[in-house]
Amino acid sequence: MSGGELKAVQAALRAEHAAVYGYGVVGGKIGEARRGEARQAYDAHRARRDQLARAVRDLGGEPAAAAAGYALPFQVSDSDSAVRLAAELEERVAGVYSDLVRASRGDRRGAAAEALREAAVRAVRWRGTSVAFPGLAERAAAAGPSATPHT
Repeated sequence: MSGGELKAVQAALRAEHAAVYGYGVVGGKIGEARRGEARQAYDAHRARRDQLARAVRDLGGEPAAAAAGYALPFQVSDSDSAVRLAAELEERVAGVYSDLVRASRGDRRGAAAEALREAAVRAVRWRGTSVAFPGLAERAAAAGPSATPHT
Protein backbone atom coordinates (compact mmCIF):
# COMPACT_ATOMS: atom_id res chain seq x y z
CA MET A 1 0.00 0.00 0.00
CA SER A 2 1.18 3.48 -0.73
CA GLY A 3 0.17 6.77 0.84
CA GLY A 4 -0.68 7.95 -2.66
CA GLU A 5 -3.19 5.17 -3.09
CA LEU A 6 -4.90 5.96 0.22
CA LYS A 7 -4.98 9.65 -0.70
CA ALA A 8 -6.55 8.85 -4.09
CA VAL A 9 -9.15 6.55 -2.50
CA GLN A 10 -10.03 9.28 0.02
CA ALA A 11 -10.36 11.81 -2.84
CA ALA A 12 -12.69 9.43 -4.67
CA LEU A 13 -14.70 8.97 -1.47
CA ARG A 14 -15.02 12.75 -1.06
CA ALA A 15 -16.11 13.02 -4.71
CA GLU A 16 -18.76 10.35 -4.15
CA HIS A 17 -20.04 12.18 -1.05
CA ALA A 18 -20.37 15.31 -3.21
CA ALA A 19 -22.08 13.36 -6.01
CA VAL A 20 -24.61 11.84 -3.61
CA TYR A 21 -25.38 15.33 -2.31
CA GLY A 22 -25.57 16.72 -5.84
CA TYR A 23 -27.94 14.03 -7.00
CA GLY A 24 -30.19 14.93 -4.08
CA VAL A 25 -30.45 18.38 -5.64
CA VAL A 26 -30.87 16.91 -9.13
CA GLY A 27 -33.70 14.68 -7.90
CA GLY A 28 -35.56 17.67 -6.50
CA LYS A 29 -35.53 19.56 -9.81
CA ILE A 30 -35.33 16.94 -12.57
CA GLY A 31 -38.33 16.41 -14.82
CA GLU A 32 -40.41 13.25 -14.57
CA ALA A 33 -38.99 11.87 -17.84
CA ARG A 34 -35.48 11.56 -16.38
CA ARG A 35 -36.27 10.97 -12.72
CA GLY A 36 -35.59 7.22 -12.96
CA GLU A 37 -32.20 7.88 -14.54
CA ALA A 38 -31.34 10.29 -11.71
CA ARG A 39 -32.41 7.71 -9.12
CA GLN A 40 -30.21 5.02 -10.71
CA ALA A 41 -27.22 7.37 -10.70
CA TYR A 42 -27.89 8.35 -7.08
CA ASP A 43 -28.01 4.69 -6.06
CA ALA A 44 -24.81 3.92 -8.02
CA HIS A 45 -22.94 6.75 -6.29
CA ARG A 46 -24.17 5.64 -2.87
CA ALA A 47 -22.91 2.11 -3.58
CA ARG A 48 -19.52 3.41 -4.79
CA ARG A 49 -19.29 5.65 -1.72
CA ASP A 50 -19.82 2.66 0.55
CA GLN A 51 -17.24 0.57 -1.37
CA LEU A 52 -14.70 3.37 -1.08
CA ALA A 53 -15.28 3.75 2.66
CA ARG A 54 -14.49 0.03 3.03
CA ALA A 55 -11.40 0.45 0.83
CA VAL A 56 -10.12 3.29 3.03
CA ARG A 57 -10.51 1.07 6.09
CA ASP A 58 -8.76 -1.79 4.27
CA LEU A 59 -5.86 0.57 3.60
CA GLY A 60 -5.68 1.47 7.30
CA GLY A 61 -7.33 4.88 7.05
CA GLU A 62 -10.38 6.55 8.51
CA PRO A 63 -12.96 7.28 5.79
CA ALA A 64 -13.56 10.96 5.07
CA ALA A 65 -16.95 12.05 6.34
CA ALA A 66 -19.48 13.78 4.16
CA ALA A 67 -19.80 17.52 4.59
CA ALA A 68 -23.12 18.93 5.78
CA GLY A 69 -23.50 20.62 2.39
CA TYR A 70 -21.61 21.34 -0.81
CA ALA A 71 -21.35 24.43 -3.00
CA LEU A 72 -22.88 23.76 -6.38
CA PRO A 73 -21.10 25.00 -9.52
CA PHE A 74 -24.23 26.95 -10.54
CA GLN A 75 -27.82 27.51 -9.43
CA VAL A 76 -30.14 24.58 -10.06
CA SER A 77 -33.61 25.99 -10.55
CA ASP A 78 -35.29 23.76 -13.13
CA SER A 79 -35.03 20.45 -14.98
CA ASP A 80 -32.55 21.77 -17.57
CA SER A 81 -30.12 23.01 -14.92
CA ALA A 82 -30.59 19.73 -13.00
CA VAL A 83 -29.52 17.81 -16.12
CA ARG A 84 -26.48 20.10 -16.50
CA LEU A 85 -25.57 19.48 -12.84
CA ALA A 86 -25.85 15.72 -13.28
CA ALA A 87 -23.48 15.87 -16.27
CA GLU A 88 -21.05 18.07 -14.31
CA LEU A 89 -21.11 15.71 -11.33
CA GLU A 90 -20.31 12.73 -13.54
CA GLU A 91 -17.46 14.53 -15.31
CA ARG A 92 -15.91 15.56 -12.01
CA VAL A 93 -16.25 12.06 -10.55
CA ALA A 94 -14.66 10.62 -13.72
CA GLY A 95 -11.68 12.90 -13.22
CA VAL A 96 -11.16 11.74 -9.65
CA TYR A 97 -11.44 8.10 -10.71
CA SER A 98 -8.81 8.70 -13.40
CA ASP A 99 -6.49 9.76 -10.58
CA LEU A 100 -7.37 6.61 -8.63
CA VAL A 101 -6.64 4.41 -11.66
CA ARG A 102 -3.15 5.94 -11.82
CA ALA A 103 -2.55 5.56 -8.08
CA SER A 104 -3.79 2.00 -7.54
CA ARG A 105 -3.00 -1.56 -8.54
CA GLY A 106 -4.79 -4.87 -8.93
CA ASP A 107 -8.46 -5.20 -8.12
CA ARG A 108 -8.75 -1.63 -6.83
CA ARG A 109 -7.38 -0.33 -10.12
CA GLY A 110 -9.91 -2.43 -12.04
CA ALA A 111 -12.76 -1.15 -9.86
CA ALA A 112 -11.59 2.44 -10.36
CA ALA A 113 -11.44 1.94 -14.14
CA GLU A 114 -14.97 0.54 -14.07
CA ALA A 115 -16.19 3.49 -11.99
CA LEU A 116 -14.49 5.86 -14.45
CA ARG A 117 -16.23 4.15 -17.36
CA GLU A 118 -19.63 4.25 -15.65
CA ALA A 119 -19.28 7.95 -14.80
CA ALA A 120 -18.18 8.75 -18.36
CA VAL A 121 -21.17 6.88 -19.81
CA ARG A 122 -23.57 8.68 -17.47
CA ALA A 123 -22.00 12.04 -18.35
CA VAL A 124 -22.55 11.34 -22.05
CA ARG A 125 -26.15 10.36 -21.40
CA TRP A 126 -26.80 13.51 -19.40
CA ARG A 127 -24.95 15.87 -21.70
CA GLY A 128 -25.73 14.16 -24.98
CA THR A 129 -22.11 14.51 -26.16
CA SER A 130 -18.80 12.91 -25.30
CA VAL A 131 -15.14 13.79 -25.00
CA ALA A 132 -12.17 11.79 -26.29
CA PHE A 133 -10.71 11.04 -22.85
CA PRO A 134 -13.40 11.38 -20.16
CA GLY A 135 -12.16 12.89 -16.94
CA LEU A 136 -8.82 14.07 -18.31
CA ALA A 137 -9.67 17.24 -20.20
CA GLU A 138 -12.08 18.26 -17.47
CA ARG A 139 -9.39 17.62 -14.84
CA ALA A 140 -6.90 19.81 -16.62
CA ALA A 141 -9.42 22.61 -17.02
CA ALA A 142 -10.83 22.48 -13.51
CA ALA A 143 -7.66 21.56 -11.57
CA GLY A 144 -9.71 21.67 -8.41
CA PRO A 145 -11.75 19.52 -6.04
CA SER A 146 -14.96 17.85 -7.21
CA ALA A 147 -17.06 20.05 -4.98
CA THR A 148 -16.39 22.49 -2.20
CA PRO A 149 -17.82 21.60 1.20
CA HIS A 150 -19.64 24.34 3.10
CA THR A 151 -17.82 24.86 6.34
